[in-house]
Amino acid sequence: MKSAQMSWRWAIAIGLLMLNLVIGLWPMLRPSSAQEPKRFVYKVIDVPGDTHALQTTLNEYGSGGWQLVAVAMGEIQVPRLIFQK
Repeated sequence: MKSAQMSWRWAIAIGLLMLNLVIGLWPMLRPSSAQEPKRFVYKVIDVPGDTHALQTTLNEYGSGGWQLVAVAMGEIQVPRLIFQK
């Protein structure tokens, strides 16, 4: 009787292990065409060095779904903002 109980326990343990393995590997088993690469659109804006103008531009593009990814200095007083979406 102990042997039968042990074999059931082993069968359940192996079944749970296999289920865990399948669930863990499921994302890799899907076709690769389902995973499209991300595509971004970029926008480069020159903004006068005025703090109010800079803040207004950041808020405007941020509310439109654009994310600021870099700030470069075009001229010494004019920051160049680079957004991506």
